[in-house]
Amino acid sequence: MGRPLSDTIDYYANKAAVPSGTLVELFFDAVDRRPERAAYSVPAPSGARPLTYAQVRNRVRRGTAALAQHGIRRGSRVAILSENRVEWALADWMCLCAGAIDVPIYSTLPSAQVSYILRDSGASLVFVSNAQQLAKVREAVADLDRRVDIVVFDPGADAEAIAWEDFLARGKGATETFQSGAREAAPGDVATLIYTSGTTGTPKGVMLTHNNLASNIWAGSQVLGVGEDDTSLSFLPLCHVFQRMADYLLFASGCTVTHGTIDGVADDMKRLRPTVLVSVPRLYEKVHQKVLDADGIKGRLVSWAADVGRRAAGFRQKRQEMPTLLRWRHAVADRLVFSKIRQGVGGRLRYFVSGGAALAPEINRFFLGAGLTILEGYGLSETSPVATVNTLEHFRIGTVGRPVPGTEIRIAKDGEILIRGPQVMKGYYGLEKKTREVISQEGWFSSGDIGELSPDGYLTITDRKKDLIKTSGGKYVAPQAIENLLKKNPHVDQAVVVGDGRKFCSVLVVPAFDRLARWAGQAGASTVPAQDLLSDPRCQELLAKEIFGELRDLAPFETPKKIGLLTEPFTIENGALTPTQKVKRSVVAQRYANMIDAFYSPGSAERTIFLPPP
Repeated sequence: MGRPLSDTIDYYANKAAVPSGTLVELFFDAVDRRPERAAYSVPAPSGARPLTYAQVRNRVRRGTAALAQHGIRRGSRVAILSENRVEWALADWMCLCAGAIDVPIYSTLPSAQVSYILRDSGASLVFVSNAQQLAKVREAVADLDRRVDIVVFDPGADAEAIAWEDFLARGKGATETFQSGAREAAPGDVATLIYTSGTTGTPKGVMLTHNNLASNIWAGSQVLGVGEDDTSLSFLPLCHVFQRMADYLLFASGCTVTHGTIDGVADDMKRLRPTVLVSVPRLYEKVHQKVLDADGIKGRLVSWAADVGRRAAGFRQKRQEMPTLLRWRHAVADRLVFSKIRQGVGGRLRYFVSGGAALAPEINRFFLGAGLTILEGYGLSETSPVATVNTLEHFRIGTVGRPVPGTEIRIAKDGEILIRGPQVMKGYYGLEKKTREVISQEGWFSSGDIGELSPDGYLTITDRKKDLIKTSGGKYVAPQAIENLLKKNPHVDQAVVVGDGRKFCSVLVVPAFDRLARWAGQAGASTVPAQDLLSDPRCQELLAKEIFGELRDLAPFETPKKIGLLTEPFTIENGALTPTQKVKRSVVAQRYANMIDAFYSPGSAERTIFLPPP
């Protein structure tokens, strides 16, 4: 049952006392303290309109009564299948106040996976966003042996579904006494059932209690200074606990939140000018790539400024004064380059928070040099999610920070990270054996991640345990570190290292096509289609030079020997990324199996570059 403590080598704890609580208490405390403040800013054709805390309470009151009319009782399961929008948040609060266990479902999932989650969870009502999601749910529930009611956020639903406003109208007569029923929630009650997005295998339902989330929100409030003067943009999927916990924290702190999408985040940041923002590394990688994508005189200026910024970041991180010459150069770089980057993210940002996957240290240094702080943290769905995080006061690039209040970290002899604290899940829904495999009798959760712990408590993540590559020579290679080295190169967009069980490692690379095409055009090479661009020997020579140049300091056994150039990026739509932008390595390995086999075929000894078939 779990990992034995005798199998651990390092330990660090933040033993601050964490109060026990519920999300319902958090909700009523927030709406009672600031009823007239804007909790959410809601996009509308005539311009954004505020939704105050008092208005939120009124809608939640009506929605809670409407759920009761549909037979939803304490312990019932209610699913939410929608993109980020204010109705998602309101439906969530309604479920919590009704005592229902809500089941968020990623809007990008196909109907077969939606059907699996609805069946496994036992959801009897589903909130959906629009006609597209309605059709998906109709297909998903067709073979279920029970009735599932459907509420549609967008107007114009068909006769068999319930329109959102009609749903709220059913609870119009509800009184404020609904609070007494809502407050019956206990800290140990399950609040939500989150099905992991699953880079491999069948999704498991993570049972998070009220106190799992409430304790994590409280801990986050102690280390991340968020208040009523802040505004934020909620664009990561709310189905993922990272954005959802952040939104709870923002709501409790009086910060106004606007909902958006990953595709629209660049424009939304300029328009809404947020002061705090949570995201996954992919956003920072794209911003970094776009800045470095300049060419000619501008490109040389940006490269010079980036180098100056990274050197300045070393002093900023240690809160040391820069040497005079570097300070002068940084002032010039700031005026010509960095100030424009800050304006591009709205011009008011106090800090980013990064989670969900490893952030390349070089990219973090680039942002810090540009005057933008990224506080990298670490956690999992099973830990509600935050276990550690860097803060403005305790900040060390290359780490994911120190444990948040109430959290203990141990490192096993094989490097696995063990976590104990009030945020550790109750277990996997209906999977007691799997729960016992990852949570010990003493409450230690086996994360499946490999890491190192400094004497003063900073955690560094090496890789996922299951992602470690073991070559046929018996050497272990951590692919994430190599991929992050490559992604800071302006010619590389995405990279995945392969080679488990093989003689050596290789790497699949999606080039930065815009930059490569401009270079190819100047060299007189064909720039379209992508297959012709990558087939040009001059482009291959350039990419090999750039890629192997980034890998020059690696040990021989971990240095990829072959490069596979890909014409198609990894995306959520083509199934290669999870909804939180993590690479599905098994999908990539299967999709490019022939190319990977070719890396290691007897006739490939002299080849370095491989292309997919046209």
